[in-house]
Amino acid sequence: MRSEHLPLFGIEQAKNRTVYRLFSSSIFVCISATWVYRMIYVPERGDSMRWTWILLFAAELWFALFWVLSQSFRWNRVRRYTFIDRLSHRFEDKLPGVDIFVCTADPTIEPPLMVINTVLFLMAYDYPPEKLSVYLSDDGGSVLTFYALLEASHFSKHWLPFCKKFNIEPRSPAAYFANISDSISQSTEFQSIKKLYDEMEHRIETATKFGRVSDEIRAQHKGFSEWDSVSSPRDHQTIVQILVDGRDPRVLDTEGSPLPTLAYLSREKRPNHHHNFKAGSMNALIRVSGNISNGSIILNVDCDMYSNNSKSVRDALCFLMDEEKGHEIAYVQYPQCFNNVTKNDIYGSSMRIIREVDFPGLDGHGGPAYVGTGCFHRRETLCGNKYVEGRKFEWKRGFVRREGTVSELEETSKSLADCSYEKGTQWGNEMGLLYGCPVEDVITGLSIQCRGWKSAFSDQKE
Repeated sequence: MRSEHLPLFGIEQAKNRTVYRLFSSSIFVCISATWVYRMIYVPERGDSMRWTWILLFAAELWFALFWVLSQSFRWNRVRRYTFIDRLSHRFEDKLPGVDIFVCTADPTIEPPLMVINTVLFLMAYDYPPEKLSVYLSDDGGSVLTFYALLEASHFSKHWLPFCKKFNIEPRSPAAYFANISDSISQSTEFQSIKKLYDEMEHRIETATKFGRVSDEIRAQHKGFSEWDSVSSPRDHQTIVQILVDGRDPRVLDTEGSPLPTLAYLSREKRPNHHHNFKAGSMNALIRVSGNISNGSIILNVDCDMYSNNSKSVRDALCFLMDEEKGHEIAYVQYPQCFNNVTKNDIYGSSMRIIREVDFPGLDGHGGPAYVGTGCFHRRETLCGNKYVEGRKFEWKRGFVRREGTVSELEETSKSLADCSYEKGTQWGNEMGLLYGCPVEDVITGLSIQCRGWKSAFSDQKE
């Protein structure tokens, strides 16, 4: 088979699937034996234990039904794997634009330093920087978060070339410095970048401690003037600031390479308008990013995450850009792994059963629902486009950014994040993330699947 016709991803059966089926079958035999026992030895009428026996039998039937239903999506577990080299060989010059959304809401619960560590790893992805755009949505409308992002934009000029030169993993500065080996920590390059990070960390933590940004710092960027009109986190105008314009050929890192676009958004908040929480924030990001970079692929992550694989974008594109099956896939999501759980994880906080058993099982039946984070979406699936059998997405159109100066893009984007923008529209109903449900992140995934799209679950850890 010619290389241009080889698939970009493969699917194989999960290990020990036969053993699991035998184990499940043995449990079902035991459950059936319990039913037979209950039906044969039902106490006679008038016996005081009769109704207790019947209630126990009903409870056993209910739990057995639940167990049988759970086996339906554990019976056919699969594992997906990608061929990144084939993607690079066939599509390196046709890779789509990727817009990445980071959502934060409270600078106290979600410290600005933690948030920018997430932003920095996203900017350092192994992907053409001119096709990468990172958006931070600050629903808290905090000047401290904006200041931290401004600091990150300066530090990224040093951090990105350092990551590329030494091919480091993970690319979140905090995670990397916490797990560095002694041999590397003695190098000159490491000492230099660590010093820059420590200085940035000190400035951000100092500002956070005092709850304000000094007048000297505020004078360094026009964006700080926006907070002169902010009444409170729940009552302020839309703030859009492009801190790094990836379109500008003069915006380079210390090695002369281009930088990804970096933008800050705080959507308008008014006390008499419902803001729809994270779903509303995501929908505002979809519209604003469409006006600035308009990437064909959207990745959303939480503000306290980092990826242990800098090629995660390319892995996801292997599913979405596959010539035979890619057009059937609406989104690709990565499982979450947690660092801050107890040693024995007695409360199941790491969700290992869901991540290692249930999701691969659901993947064998069309894919699991969208879980709300670590997910690559096609923009068109979030903008109301419905699945059409046989229609394939045309990647050859290339990647074109919006025209206009930074100031023009900022100004035209503001109206897209007004609190009244969605009034009388299908946003939150047919377009974007759905409103009116306590689990709207999951409902969004179900909505996409109901339109006919499939999802792809990758066991690459995010």
